[in-house]
Amino acid sequence: MCIAPLSTLTPLLSTLPFSVGQQVETAADILPPVSPLRLVESKAGIDVTFSEEFYGRELILADRETVEQEADNILKDADLCDVAFLVVGDPFGATTHSDLVLRAVKLGIPYSVIHNASIMNAVGCCGLQLYNFGETVSVVFWTDTWKPESFFDKIQKNKQNGMHTLCLLDIKVKEQSLENLMKGKKIYESPRYMSVNQAAEQLLAIVQNRRLQGEEPEVTENTHCVGLARVGAMDQKIASGTLQQMSTVELGGPLHSMIIAGNMHPLEIDMLKLFAVDKSSFEGNECQRNT
Repeated sequence: MCIAPLSTLTPLLSTLPFSVGQQVETAADILPPVSPLRLVESKAGIDVTFSEEFYGRELILADRETVEQEADNILKDADLCDVAFLVVGDPFGATTHSDLVLRAVKLGIPYSVIHNASIMNAVGCCGLQLYNFGETVSVVFWTDTWKPESFFDKIQKNKQNGMHTLCLLDIKVKEQSLENLMKGKKIYESPRYMSVNQAAEQLLAIVQNRRLQGEEPEVTENTHCVGLARVGAMDQKIASGTLQQMSTVELGGPLHSMIIAGNMHPLEIDMLKLFAVDKSSFEGNECQRNT
């Protein structure tokens, strides 16, 4: 088995069963495989019909439930035929894929890995230097009864250390309503993808909550942020500005990510100005560092 990005599928010409990852946004850069494979694609968000035509073979779509609960089916017959497991971005961007490797090793199935770009490093396109990022956080959709703030504490810690924070925004695909879940009905809600402005609105609400609790948070309405959409696609969009400005920015369709900036080098600031909603928000040197 091999775990790798789709864009480098062609080099996998061995007889080993393998699993293959794909590019950040699309499958368009992937050369058609020339060896017989059983292709399994993990919740890639790519047009399956296009993918099947592109690869010239049937593609099995594996959603989160399949990958997490039916991993044995993915590895089925992998000791007899080649299996390509296609994932968006870098194969080890999700711990579930590590589980597949452990299962393969336990079954005595050889595997190999081909790495690729993922949102974790592609965010460098905005100009913020990757080695100045702290812990990555996930921003989840709030509900009427569940409004977690734990990710905000991690953002604040990064901010205190002068580090940037990459915020991965929530994706709701093949989710069940509480009612259908309780009734055991496999009826799924329509997919939802968090946008930059939705994430910013939640962060602003947390800022207000913390002030009501007597705190003065490190992250405020004027904290510099970056919104990114469809990174790696021809129509990718980037916008930079304050957290308040991010709450009204419109970047189009999914997938979105957001960065909360820490201390910035003058070169980083100059890069962010290229995407500024309002360049005046970068005036002053309170966000700069000397090295």
